[in-house]
Amino acid sequence: MSDDFELDTDDLERRMAGAIANLRTELASLRTGRASGSMLEPVMVDAYGAMTPINQVGTVNVPEPRMVTINVWDKGLVGKVEKAIRESGLGINPQLNGTIIMLPIPELNEERRRELSKVAGQYAEGARVSIRNLRKDGMDQIKKARGDGLSEDDQKFWESAVQEITDAHIKTVDDTLEAKQAEIMQV
Repeated sequence: MSDDFELDTDDLERRMAGAIANLRTELASLRTGRASGSMLEPVMVDAYGAMTPINQVGTVNVPEPRMVTINVWDKGLVGKVEKAIRESGLGINPQLNGTIIMLPIPELNEERRRELSKVAGQYAEGARVSIRNLRKDGMDQIKKARGDGLSEDDQKFWESAVQEITDAHIKTVDDTLEAKQAEIMQV
């Protein structure tokens, strides 16, 4: 029984990659002073009695580096979309032009850049914690197999394999964070 133990490292890697994908999504929603349609992803609009993502009530475009536009499909929702953006905490003041809502992206000051950098760090730490928890799950499986008769050499082999996977994914998190912080601090 003990000789046929095989840890599903592909599953472990897939789940760790999911934590990194989640981190990238969270980082994309941070405003860096450059216009991006993804910064509106967390904003929900009360449309037709349900909370709906902005990209499902209009077309989001980035016509220039400091401007995001939303072409709202239903004229009756323009006010609700504008209100949702104002209340989202993005710090952007929408301007109406018929059914098009223009969002000029202001320059970030030094203090705001530092705050955003700290928020990015918190997102990265959350991803690291998720990856470490997945590492712990893998190590627990190995310990259980050790109790079921897995040899000490096999235990060390699987533990080092799990640690290698963990180290690679933590490095990816660190690299992703470093790139985002450089983007945020860029004037």
